[in-house]
Amino acid sequence: MPYFSILPTTTQYARNSLFSGLMPKEIKDKFPQYWKDDHEDGGKNLYESELLENNLNKLKLIKLKHEYHKITNLKNGIKLSGNLKQLLQNDLTTIVYNFVDMLSHSKTEMEMIKELAPNDKAYRSLTNSWFINSPLFEIIKNAANLGFKLIITTDHGTINVKNPTKIIGDKNTSQNLRYKTGRSLTSNKKDNLIYNNPHDILLPKTSINSSFVFAKEDFYMVYPNNYNHFSNYFKNTYQHGGVSMEEMIIPFITLSPK
Repeated sequence: MPYFSILPTTTQYARNSLFSGLMPKEIKDKFPQYWKDDHEDGGKNLYESELLENNLNKLKLIKLKHEYHKITNLKNGIKLSGNLKQLLQNDLTTIVYNFVDMLSHSKTEMEMIKELAPNDKAYRSLTNSWFINSPLFEIIKNAANLGFKLIITTDHGTINVKNPTKIIGDKNTSQNLRYKTGRSLTSNKKDNLIYNNPHDILLPKTSINSSFVFAKEDFYMVYPNNYNHFSNYFKNTYQHGGVSMEEMIIPFITLSPK
């Protein structure tokens, strides 16, 4: 059963909203201590557990016994798989597994990953090969044996970008290739979706005249400086943040043990 991500389709925005039950502007307004804008230094998803706690309180589920776990490396994944039985005492256990998101970023940054996954078919094969040998698969199998009910979903998808489009902005413009936020942004309206008032879609403003630009289809935004170099460098990499079915339509499945 699919549902839809919010814009921008990035972890900073979509996963914080998923856990909080709020749109990014509402998070910034209600919990400014848990929100950082794109141009600010520091982690953008450091308070997912706190946002989830507030959401459960809002839903009057304060008595729900719950735990939150974020798995960012192999060691922690193996440890959690081995300790899964201890989580049976919880009413809700939330597990964030970051690997697939990290893999899509690595395809941009590492030549070896580019060689291993030059197209969609190879990328899916690489992801599948990792999954069947990963602690995540062991967690799912162990959870089934222990009688857990599993809900599996994500916060956004990703897309293989192929067509560069020029954008102009100041030095504080965000760095993501599929969306930009900042002041005085100039872009091609045919290739992008533009919101001059971010509050219209419940996104925060960084200044009174800041806007959001979202790349459509398989476009990616490149600045005029060194345009040819960067358009070639990022072509055929996996990106997210923009408007495409691959990024916005995301899975949601409930699994019950037999």
